[in-house]
Amino acid sequence: MRIPALLALPALSGLLLPPALPSAAAAPSGSRQPARQAAHAAPRAPTNLPPYGLREDVQSYMRSLNEADPSLDLAWLERTVGQARHVPQVTRLIMPPPVGTPKNWQAYRERFIEPRRIEAGVAFWAEHAAALAAAEQRWGVPAELVVGIIGVETFYGRITGGFRVLDALATLAFDFPSGRSDRSGFFRDELTALLQLAHRQNLDLQALRGSYAGAIGWGQFMPSSWTRYGVDFDGDGEVALQRSAVDSIGSVAHFLAAHGWQAGLVTHLSVKPPADGTALATLLAPDIRPTFSASQMQALGAVLERAPAGDGRLALVQLHNGTAAPSYVAGTENFWVVTRYNWSAYYAMAVIELGRAIAAQRLLEAPSPAPTPSTVPTTATAAPAPAGSTSAAR
Repeated sequence: MRIPALLALPALSGLLLPPALPSAAAAPSGSRQPARQAAHAAPRAPTNLPPYGLREDVQSYMRSLNEADPSLDLAWLERTVGQARHVPQVTRLIMPPPVGTPKNWQAYRERFIEPRRIEAGVAFWAEHAAALAAAEQRWGVPAELVVGIIGVETFYGRITGGFRVLDALATLAFDFPSGRSDRSGFFRDELTALLQLAHRQNLDLQALRGSYAGAIGWGQFMPSSWTRYGVDFDGDGEVALQRSAVDSIGSVAHFLAAHGWQAGLVTHLSVKPPADGTALATLLAPDIRPTFSASQMQALGAVLERAPAGDGRLALVQLHNGTAAPSYVAGTENFWVVTRYNWSAYYAMAVIELGRAIAAQRLLEAPSPAPTPSTVPTTATAAPAPAGSTSAAR
């Protein structure tokens, strides 16, 4: 889950970044998106650079790691990290989009709220209905939101990344590209978390694949988030986010609950922004962080569809639509929680709307309830058709 979240703030979820926002001239829905394909395709063969284990800075890192955590045997670290290779494609993909590229919410939305992904989401929900219901009962996070997140992140496990996670994290930890704020320290911490996780769970780092940023599995968790929020939800004795959809369901719900999800609170409300430019700028200044009460927003000229329950804070969220007029919603504290999974209002709206579309489709496809006794025909000429038949009445 491109890195508005990952590189903007140190206190982020630790998950993968969402697909880059398309420009105003983005390809139409259903077309192949080159940037997204590159981000998830198997990487090109690395160049013939020396293994990271032969570099002095990496050797110093391994010694420091062993001193801080003696359970990580130095010989094991040398064997493991020594297998990491630099991947040039990773350093290219981590770079931000060109400056001045306009964001386009409608184009971004069309990439995710589309028939194939909705159909896959309905099937995923049907297959894992028990786990989704159990997660909702335990953590209060609606099933449709968990389904929406997994659908946006990996198309329900179809696109989990083709990069060897060890290589991706080593590349970004020790060769983070110039031209943007240096986050090599963040990725070094994630590499450390990966090594600790692999040592603890006996993961095969030669085989473990993920995104170019090192995110893993159905929910695209970074290693540190796997450690903090991963849940053995299928009860097999291990947290296996790289292969267990059920563990991923529980872990996504646990992550959102740990970041403050409030059961029963909506994620956003419809809103008409103020016409006054100064008032609009005031409401947009905190970005997506809930800051204003409903009365404060209304005093500044915003018109809410309804006042939210309680005294929760709201944020005026602006979604650009290329050269067209922006869209606006009033984000609640639960909207803010969704953006902890990824610091992007566009991402949050995509997962929310995908989940809602899938829930609506499930209702359409649900079998009709059996007639109650009071509605069963009683005349001989209108006897009910046998089960499975195609009567004219139906």
